[in-house]
Amino acid sequence: MSYKVAVITLSDSGASGKRADASGPLIEEMLSPEDFTVVGRHLLPDDPEALSALLRDLCDAGKADLILTTGGTGLSPRDHTPEATLAVIERNVPGISEVMRAASMKITPRAMLSRGVSGIRGRTLIINLPGSPKAVRENLEVILPTLPHALAILTDWEHNCAR
Repeated sequence: MSYKVAVITLSDSGASGKRADASGPLIEEMLSPEDFTVVGRHLLPDDPEALSALLRDLCDAGKADLILTTGGTGLSPRDHTPEATLAVIERNVPGISEVMRAASMKITPRAMLSRGVSGIRGRTLIINLPGSPKAVRENLEVILPTLPHALAILTDWEHNCAR
């Protein structure tokens, strides 16, 4: 089973062409083609309304089973990715973000400053990743092994978590 994935990078400088997006392509590179098919890559400025609108469209139209955002999860005044995500999700999945922060804390104490959230809208799982490629790699490596099972349950391909 290959799940449909949308990757969204939030970056004012990236969206204005002042900096290349390194994190979005890295996410796509890390996803195994047998488990995931990237159906869209988006580069937006740090605009919570634009992000919320895109998330709603991707989820409500069934365009993606999984949405991975990168960027906008820190303490900068322009970082609003968690708030935009919380505005659209119907159910929170805190364990995903908690395990990413816990794993990152083993690498740097700055991980506690990440405000990323994870949640569900309809049958789509949305996960906020940090913005730096290094942090994207570290966080995605932690959660990637569990994502196919999570998506199988969410999309009704599997009906039971018991082993």
